[in-house]
Amino acid sequence: MSVIQEYLRYNRQIMLPEIGDAGQEKIKKAKVLVIGAGGLGCPVLQYLAPAGVGTIGIVDFDHIEMHNLHRQILYTENQVGQAKASTAKEAVQKLNPLISVLSFEEKLTAENAISIISEFDIVVDGSDNFSTRYLVNDTCVALGKPLVYGSILGFQGQLAVLNHQGSKNLRDLFPEAPDPKDVPNCNMNGVLGTLPGIIGTMMAQETLKMIVDLSILKNELVLFNTLNWDFTKLKF
Repeated sequence: MSVIQEYLRYNRQIMLPEIGDAGQEKIKKAKVLVIGAGGLGCPVLQYLAPAGVGTIGIVDFDHIEMHNLHRQILYTENQVGQAKASTAKEAVQKLNPLISVLSFEEKLTAENAISIISEFDIVVDGSDNFSTRYLVNDTCVALGKPLVYGSILGFQGQLAVLNHQGSKNLRDLFPEAPDPKDVPNCNMNGVLGTLPGIIGTMMAQETLKMIVDLSILKNELVLFNTLNWDFTKLKF
């Protein structure tokens, strides 16, 4: 690929003293795995790809449904019924043809988690259930991979960076997964479509900052209530 082509595409972020040519090269060499191509995964992908993350993996076994479309804006109505992972890969590749995009059209399980996650430098978890979140966390701990964590409900979101350079992990924050029956979720309680865009973009921001060695969240949980713009950081 042309150096000129890369410079023209990325020059507005290369101009930042905190990024520069060296930072852009780090972004180009980075390998980031996004778990879930849904509400959070879509905005994460929509910003990591144009930023030039050299290799992006997408894990999702689900298919596009009509009720996804108000917040999962990588997809369109005529794609309802198609697999999210492969459809997201195609959309992301169009956003930036200079990068490599891999799709894993399968459910992340105890049997395949290590083989998939081990190929990437950073994991971004946009999953929507506790069993997957804890599986991702525990696999990242076992492999020494940093994890960008986010969750959403209604008007509220959470964000943390876990297991990065000796920082704490999800089990230090929440030792055990709660019973799913005791926890509200978007399927039962709803979510405003813009919220995953806000939290997902924040997750992408922390991922890019991590890649270029800028200061990121450490042993801190961000709680963001967008209904009243209440922003809180909790140490853990």
